[in-house]
Amino acid sequence: MKKVAFYTLGCKLNFSETSSIGRLFTDAGYAVVDFTAGADVYVINTCSVTDHADKKCRKVVKEALKYSPNAYVTIVGCYAQLKPTEIAEIEGVDMVLGAAEKFRIVEFISDLTKNPKAVVHQQNIEKVNHNFVAAYSIGDRTRTFLKVQDGCDYPCTYCTIPLARGGSRSDTIENVVNRATQIAASGVKEIVLTGVNLGDFGIRDGQREDKFFDLVKALDEVEGIERIRISSIEPNLLSNEIIEFVATSKRFVPHFHIPLQSGSNKILGLMKRRYQRELYTERVAKIKEVMPNCCIGVDVIVGFPGETQEDFLDTYQFLNELAISYLHVFTYSEREQTEAAVMKGKVAGSTRFERNKMLHILSDKKRRAFYQSQIGSTAQVLFEDDQKNGFMHGFTKNYVKVKAKYDPIMVNELKNVKLVELLADGEVEVAELETVYSH
Repeated sequence: MKKVAFYTLGCKLNFSETSSIGRLFTDAGYAVVDFTAGADVYVINTCSVTDHADKKCRKVVKEALKYSPNAYVTIVGCYAQLKPTEIAEIEGVDMVLGAAEKFRIVEFISDLTKNPKAVVHQQNIEKVNHNFVAAYSIGDRTRTFLKVQDGCDYPCTYCTIPLARGGSRSDTIENVVNRATQIAASGVKEIVLTGVNLGDFGIRDGQREDKFFDLVKALDEVEGIERIRISSIEPNLLSNEIIEFVATSKRFVPHFHIPLQSGSNKILGLMKRRYQRELYTERVAKIKEVMPNCCIGVDVIVGFPGETQEDFLDTYQFLNELAISYLHVFTYSEREQTEAAVMKGKVAGSTRFERNKMLHILSDKKRRAFYQSQIGSTAQVLFEDDQKNGFMHGFTKNYVKVKAKYDPIMVNELKNVKLVELLADGEVEVAELETVYSH
């Protein structure tokens, strides 16, 4: 039996697709093994959003060949669609597959013969625009990442995702519900809905067929799943009806991750975002009105072309005053084929670094304040399959990371706990309610 190993760079959507590609190999008779196990085939799923995609790809290829010098190495993902020729020049790479080809990977890897030059199978991105391929992760995590939407029609000036993944397209509500039901039958307790532009769910063959809210209502009726989490949703697509529904939902949890990117309306305009910061303020206020303990995460980019110190401080103050829980901070970096790459007002690298650092400190402050606000309350925790120094971890519905003494019986179990103390490492110590009450 031939062995295959995977490495995933990037987002939750990539993880769901890697897992689905893994099942294609299993169905073809391969054994999926750990990266360090010396596989016959290595599949590296790449990202174009994070910095230094080329450097990271080269490093992973080098590591793969360290464990298995004669392995057949295939590169897929967003970076593979955008830069196939560049990737093909990386020493040790045998094949590069574009967005339209990655789910046919087993068909392309019929022969593991290593040739002097990498083989490239990549078509124009328009070839995928009417082709939604379902994916979900399972078997390797307590929760499942379920892909329900792909691609994006938003022309943000800094983003290559439409070039790497094509236009917005979705699965049907019926298919998603059926897949969620299958996932529930496998024993998974939590589903995380993923997509490139999740709130734009419902487009098929270029036409709007459904709304994201319709999907939310349908999934709330799926028996067997305890929790459903929305991975990320644009503020202009997060309607009051969605917020109000989640507040009283049986399964959707009080946790939203809402991209902001900048707190300056000037910069939002340069980015071609589809809202201004006033709308963002309204969304946060609405969430806190109906779900005071809701966790709210924020994406923000620093160092965008034209961002002056005043613009950055405007963003900083805006975020500081918002009732948010944590930040995902990205340092702007130029991407070929984007409008922003040729914009005037380039921000110095050192300045970008300093702004990133300031927002990371603010994020730590926000997270600790949110966690501290939960101390003394009771919560339901889903414990992960991990162990470090005799402890295990899990998350509450509202995404507070907790720490407890390791107990294998608690893995993938929902436990009622009391949040006892915010620890120096930023996690929350808990006590099981049964233990608390016994005293």
